[in-house]
Amino acid sequence: MSFDDIIDRRNTHCAKWDVMEPLYGVPLKDGIAMWVADMDFRAPDCVQDAVQKMRDHGIYGYFGDDAEYKNAIRWWMKTRHGWDVEAGDIFTTHGLVNGTALCVDAFTEKGDGVVLFTPVYHAFAKVINAAGRKVVECPLVNNDGRYEMDFAAYDAQMTGAEKMVILCSPHNPGGRVWTQEELQGVADFAKRHDLLLVSDEIHHDLIISDAKHTVMSLVDPSIADRLVMMTAVTKTFNIAGAHTGNVIIADPELRARFAATMQALGMSPNSFGLFMTTAAYSPEGAAWVDELTTYLAGNRDLFDTAINAIPGLKSMPLEATYLAWVDFSGTGMDAEEYTARVEKVAKIAVNHGETFGTGGEAFLRFNLATPRAVVQEAVDRLKEAFSDLQ
Repeated sequence: MSFDDIIDRRNTHCAKWDVMEPLYGVPLKDGIAMWVADMDFRAPDCVQDAVQKMRDHGIYGYFGDDAEYKNAIRWWMKTRHGWDVEAGDIFTTHGLVNGTALCVDAFTEKGDGVVLFTPVYHAFAKVINAAGRKVVECPLVNNDGRYEMDFAAYDAQMTGAEKMVILCSPHNPGGRVWTQEELQGVADFAKRHDLLLVSDEIHHDLIISDAKHTVMSLVDPSIADRLVMMTAVTKTFNIAGAHTGNVIIADPELRARFAATMQALGMSPNSFGLFMTTAAYSPEGAAWVDELTTYLAGNRDLFDTAINAIPGLKSMPLEATYLAWVDFSGTGMDAEEYTARVEKVAKIAVNHGETFGTGGEAFLRFNLATPRAVVQEAVDRLKEAFSDLQ
């Protein structure tokens, strides 16, 4: 396959394309969907073949004997991330939003505080609030277009009511790959305030720079008794509809609490996700990911060059993910005006920055995981929409 292939996803029950008109007023006919974080690329052949094999068999019963599936996860984490995972530490959830919700349910009580480094993936706050917990925002510092952490300020915010901190690593929406020193800072922060640390690393395979991602489990062995890891095949291989994620817990006590929560909710994985994951976490899948990240880096370069040439717009340097985070504060416009130019004039559906929490108010998030011709069309439209600034 070629990542340049244009695949029409309209009228396929695709949230990214078919819902953008009712939500954003961007017309389906000639609009561009750059909001939902899935890709406009077909999954690799190894995954397609696994689904075809299921279809050829024609019976979609309960999945048994998950040893091969768990070994594929273990192989991937060891080969790609240098991380040894025990099979018994792996829980399969219905994606990582579900994994986050299960962690909140298992390890906190109503009224407890859950710390987020904002701006950050908006689903975290939705889950926390829906569960009757309190979102505690610790704003990231925007240091000349690069997010950094200010632990002295965060220490001053803590009241003792906080029980959990959720880290997005690599960071969505800022695209930062946190350094080992920064990750150690998060670990120390969790220890100082007796917080359970949930590290969501769903984007850890999508490194599109020279930055080195370090798995939180490898940063500091002393936090194993308060660490929950979350990973998934879905972002990496564009199979988000499979709703399959992994919560990986090394500590026996935490593992028992999480297992009890899953059992109480009657949760078990779907067989499609397990077969697809097993196929994806393979040498064939690895080769595809290497091609994908090279392509995404090219899209980023095209997008950033064009966006940064528009006076008042600044795209945050993207080290990982395929989600560009664009600062519109330099335009002097309020959010309503610059968003209208993007959505009504350029006809591009994007995520609104304020939904990511404190610090996101002047930003819009653009999904670059689409054929390069679409990225080119998008930047051409944006140049025209902001032509009066040039």
